[in-house]
Amino acid sequence: MAKNNVQQVFMTRRDDMICIHEPFGDAFYYGPERLGSRFENDQKAREESGFSTSTYKTIFDRIENDGKEGKRVFIKDIAYYLVPPDGQQPAIAPSLGGKRVKQGVGTNGETNGVTNGAANGKTNGTTNGTTNGTNGVSNGTNGTNGSSNGTNGSSNGIKTAPFPYDTDPEPGNPTVVPTEILKKFHFTFLIRHPRYSIPSYWRCTIPPLDKLTGFYDFMPNEAGYDEQRRIFDYLREQKQIGPAIAGRHGKLSEGEVSITVIDADDLLDDPESVVSAFCREVGLEYSPKMLNWDTPEDQKTAVEAFEKWSGFHEDAINSTSLKPRDPAHKKKAKSVEVEDQEWREKYGEEAQKIIRETVNANIADYEYMKSFCVKA
Repeated sequence: MAKNNVQQVFMTRRDDMICIHEPFGDAFYYGPERLGSRFENDQKAREESGFSTSTYKTIFDRIENDGKEGKRVFIKDIAYYLVPPDGQQPAIAPSLGGKRVKQGVGTNGETNGVTNGAANGKTNGTTNGTTNGTNGVSNGTNGTNGSSNGTNGSSNGIKTAPFPYDTDPEPGNPTVVPTEILKKFHFTFLIRHPRYSIPSYWRCTIPPLDKLTGFYDFMPNEAGYDEQRRIFDYLREQKQIGPAIAGRHGKLSEGEVSITVIDADDLLDDPESVVSAFCREVGLEYSPKMLNWDTPEDQKTAVEAFEKWSGFHEDAINSTSLKPRDPAHKKKAKSVEVEDQEWREKYGEEAQKIIRETVNANIADYEYMKSFCVKA
């Protein structure tokens, strides 16, 4: 729930901020540039989503348009929506100016026709590698796909999804978005241990929640930890973030921001310290009022923001504040044996094996990101 509570914190600032909830999933799952294969064999679902014509450019255009109101734009989204799954070679999305590959000639993926990320280039983008889809593939090798829909690219020589595009990649860039667009955003990262996020996501892909979410298969390649780490490392390499870690300031080059990573458990244990630290990093004035959203208008805003991903956010919609978790309810590490038994009792023997494999495939990436976390 913490990942959506972060968004609700900033949704309380309607006077000076606009919050956009997971826009890039529209292009990733449903549009003509889709990377995900979840709905590849379900054209009806893609059309009924209302996003079957969404491209990465139409989403950036919307962000730019929202920014014209003069308010700061906060985007809560998931890292893997920008990265081809299963370790596939990235290429720049055609709608974002990706150059067509010339036979026998390597080009550098210029960014003609690219739109600005927001008015005056001051969009506050937040990427999130937690539960609502994440990639169980570690470095493109571990994990298997639990979906009957197959994978992107080709199957037996037959192309099954729009990706791979016939466009060039940018050297080193793991995403389908040109670096010049990525530079328009101030990225922060919210992480959660896979032992919590993976079972939570599994629950959204089985009865009764699957009828709400429309996700009828668990796909380990939607875990997102590998993709989040690769985006994170690329932004560091490009000096878009770092080298200083949030709260431990060092020398930053012009245009850089400090490395800002937040662990969901830290947020739930001490929300005031973590949110106020986050505000300092992104240049916002913190107010304790941000931790409460108990008015009818607050609730209406939350329902409208989360409704397109029904079934994933019910706990967040029903919440009214972000208070420190009771010490008795703090997450305490359990042994592998205890976890396995709990998952076996809740979901069955086969499910327990898949959950464990997916958790194990992502721990290293989580622990890597954890080493950069904000200290409350």
